[in-house]
Amino acid sequence: MKQPLGVILAGGQATRMGGGDKGLKPLGGRRLLDHVIDRLAPQVSAVALNANGDAARFEGLGLPVIADSVPGFAGPLAGVLAGLDWAAAQGGDSIVTAAADTPFFPCDLVPRLLLAAEGMDHPLALAATPDPDRGTARHPTFGLWPVARRDDLRAALEDGLRKVVLWTDRHGGRLATFPDAEAFFNVNTPEDLTRAEAML
Repeated sequence: MKQPLGVILAGGQATRMGGGDKGLKPLGGRRLLDHVIDRLAPQVSAVALNANGDAARFEGLGLPVIADSVPGFAGPLAGVLAGLDWAAAQGGDSIVTAAADTPFFPCDLVPRLLLAAEGMDHPLALAATPDPDRGTARHPTFGLWPVARRDDLRAALEDGLRKVVLWTDRHGGRLATFPDAEAFFNVNTPEDLTRAEAML
């Protein structure tokens, strides 16, 4: 299997942050997205950014910007599909996604997702962490996705499916469990941004 391509999901509307692009907010003297790129880029063969609207606002990042092909902010699965279409055009056979607002995710995200999906015809795995209430918490914006399933995903989105885990469960998606839930702390509000500064 070739090394996956990386796709950073930044297609949301950031309503709890007051709108705009969370990924461009400052964190530790840099942009939130810079921290995400630094973690993802060494683990994948190339990185693209999934974002909607005017791509020019991300020019300084030096990444290809790919928009959702499904209209109306259809959620993370629409970003996954955009990433799979981009990867297919690059000759890739899989992508790993990471959220644009999660600056501390594990530096071994990709190898552990690949390990979890070992032996699958179409490798599909999500990151998960132990959860005291539910046993396991899945992190659906952090996953390994097969290009071979993109038309199935497109059809599911066109049918109105929006929940990531419904689609991954349908295809026997596996879990890669990481020990530290804090690694997947994501910045949703101004208060979260303050907390992230302290975590740095």
